[in-house]
Amino acid sequence: MSTSVLDLFNIGIGPSSSHTVGPMKAAREFADALEADGKLASTVRLVTKLYGSLGATGRGHGSDTAVLLGLLGECPRAVDVIAIPDIIAGVRRSKKLSLLGKQIIDFNEESDLQLLPGERLDFHPNGMEFWAYDNDGNELARTIYYSIGGGFIVHESEAEADHFEEVEVKHPYPFTTGKELLDLCKVSGKPISVIMMANEEVVRPRKQVRAELLEIWKVMQECVELGCSRGGNMPGLNVKRRASDLYKQLSRRPESALTDPLTILDWVNLYALAVNEENAVGGRVVTAPTNGAAGIVPAVLHYYTRFVPGANDDGVVRFLLTAGAVGRLFKENASISGAEVGCQGEVGSACSMAAAGLTEVLGGTPTQVENAAEIGMEHNLGLTCDPIGGLVQVPCIERNAMAAIKAINAARLALRGDGTHFVSLDKVIRTMRITGRDMQSKYKETAEGGLAVTVPIAATVVDC
Repeated sequence: MSTSVLDLFNIGIGPSSSHTVGPMKAAREFADALEADGKLASTVRLVTKLYGSLGATGRGHGSDTAVLLGLLGECPRAVDVIAIPDIIAGVRRSKKLSLLGKQIIDFNEESDLQLLPGERLDFHPNGMEFWAYDNDGNELARTIYYSIGGGFIVHESEAEADHFEEVEVKHPYPFTTGKELLDLCKVSGKPISVIMMANEEVVRPRKQVRAELLEIWKVMQECVELGCSRGGNMPGLNVKRRASDLYKQLSRRPESALTDPLTILDWVNLYALAVNEENAVGGRVVTAPTNGAAGIVPAVLHYYTRFVPGANDDGVVRFLLTAGAVGRLFKENASISGAEVGCQGEVGSACSMAAAGLTEVLGGTPTQVENAAEIGMEHNLGLTCDPIGGLVQVPCIERNAMAAIKAINAARLALRGDGTHFVSLDKVIRTMRITGRDMQSKYKETAEGGLAVTVPIAATVVDC
C-alpha cells in the first residue's frame, strides 16, 4: 500500500491543496536541496515559474504566496496563519528573500516569480520550475515539480520514470482495487477499517495512527468552530460568509429539530460551509483529500458525532480509516486533482469517502460500504472545476455542503440494501478517470469555463 490514510488527511492551510500546499512543499524541498548540496550560501538569485493551471489561477489560490513561504522555510502544517500577510508584505516591501531564513537574496517578483498560464509541462497541468543562480549568473540548480492534488508533489525524476518511487513495504492486506479490498474483507472476516489499520501498523504503531487521526479530527472541529464565529466578507469576490449567521439562527431555535427533522441537514450544511469559508481565506484546514473539498468529510463526521447515538472516538478513527481506504483507490487509480479531472476528482472523491466512512460506523457491511462509496461518486461524475475569479469560493463552498448531504444520503441508500448493486466502485472510478481525460481544460481549475466566465467578476458582490 503506497498511500497512507495520514497522507490523504493532512493538516495544512487554504485555499488549495494543489495550488497552495503543493507549491509551498515544493519550494521548501528545493531550498532544502540547495542547502543539502552545499549551494545555499552561493545562491544570489532564485527564479520560479508556475505553469498551466498553477499559472492560470495561481494568484487567486495563493500559489505565489505559498512559493515565497516555502522558500523562506515554512511548511503548511506549522506556518503561523495569522502572520502570513505580514511575512509576505515584508518580502515585497524589502524586495529581499531569506532562503530558509539563512541566505538573504534580492527578490524581484515580476521576473523572479512568473505565472505562465499559456505554457504547460507534459506530465501534469500543475507544473512548477525552480532555478538557482550564483553571483556570476551561473546555474547552480534547476528542478521541476508537479503538484498532483491533495498536497502531493512529484519530482521530475519520478515523472520521467513514469512511476513513483516508494519504499518497499510488505503489508498484510495489499489491495489496489475495490474488488481486492472486498475480497480481503470476505476472506478475513474483517471490516475495511480493520484492514486499513493493519496496513498502517506496518509503518507506525497503532497507538500513533490513532493519535494522529484524532488530532486530525481535533483540527477539523477547531476549523468548524472558527468558521462559525467569523462573519464579514471574504476578500476577492467580496462574498459574505454565511456560517456565522446560520449558526446563530440554528442555535436560537434548537427545538426546531423536533418539528422539522430536516433541520439536521441545516447543521450539516453549516459544518461544511464553516470549513470551506475558513479554507477560502487561507485558514488552517485538513486536506480531505483536497482543500477544495475539505468541508465534506468534517461535515459528515460532525453529523456522526452529533446526531448518531453511541458515537465515540473509536468510531471517528474507523470512519477516517475507511474513508482513507476509498480515497487511496481514487488517488491511485484515477486522480484527486481538479486541474487533472475537474471537481469530480475533489468533491466527488470526498463525497465517496465520507459516504463510505459513515456507512461503516453505522454498522454497514464491506459490500454496503463499497456501494455507498460508488453512489457518492456516480452522482458527481462530470462535475467541473470552474471557480469564479480563480478563487476557492463560488461555487466551491456551497458545493461542499451539497456533497456532504449527498454522502449521508448515499450511506442511507446503501444501508437499506444488501450491498448488491449494478455499478461497482472500480467501474465508477475508471469512468471518472475517462471523463476527466475527455473534459476540456477550461473546465479543470483554469477559470476559463463554466461559472468562471458566465458570471462576470464585477457582478459577484452578493448579499447572501
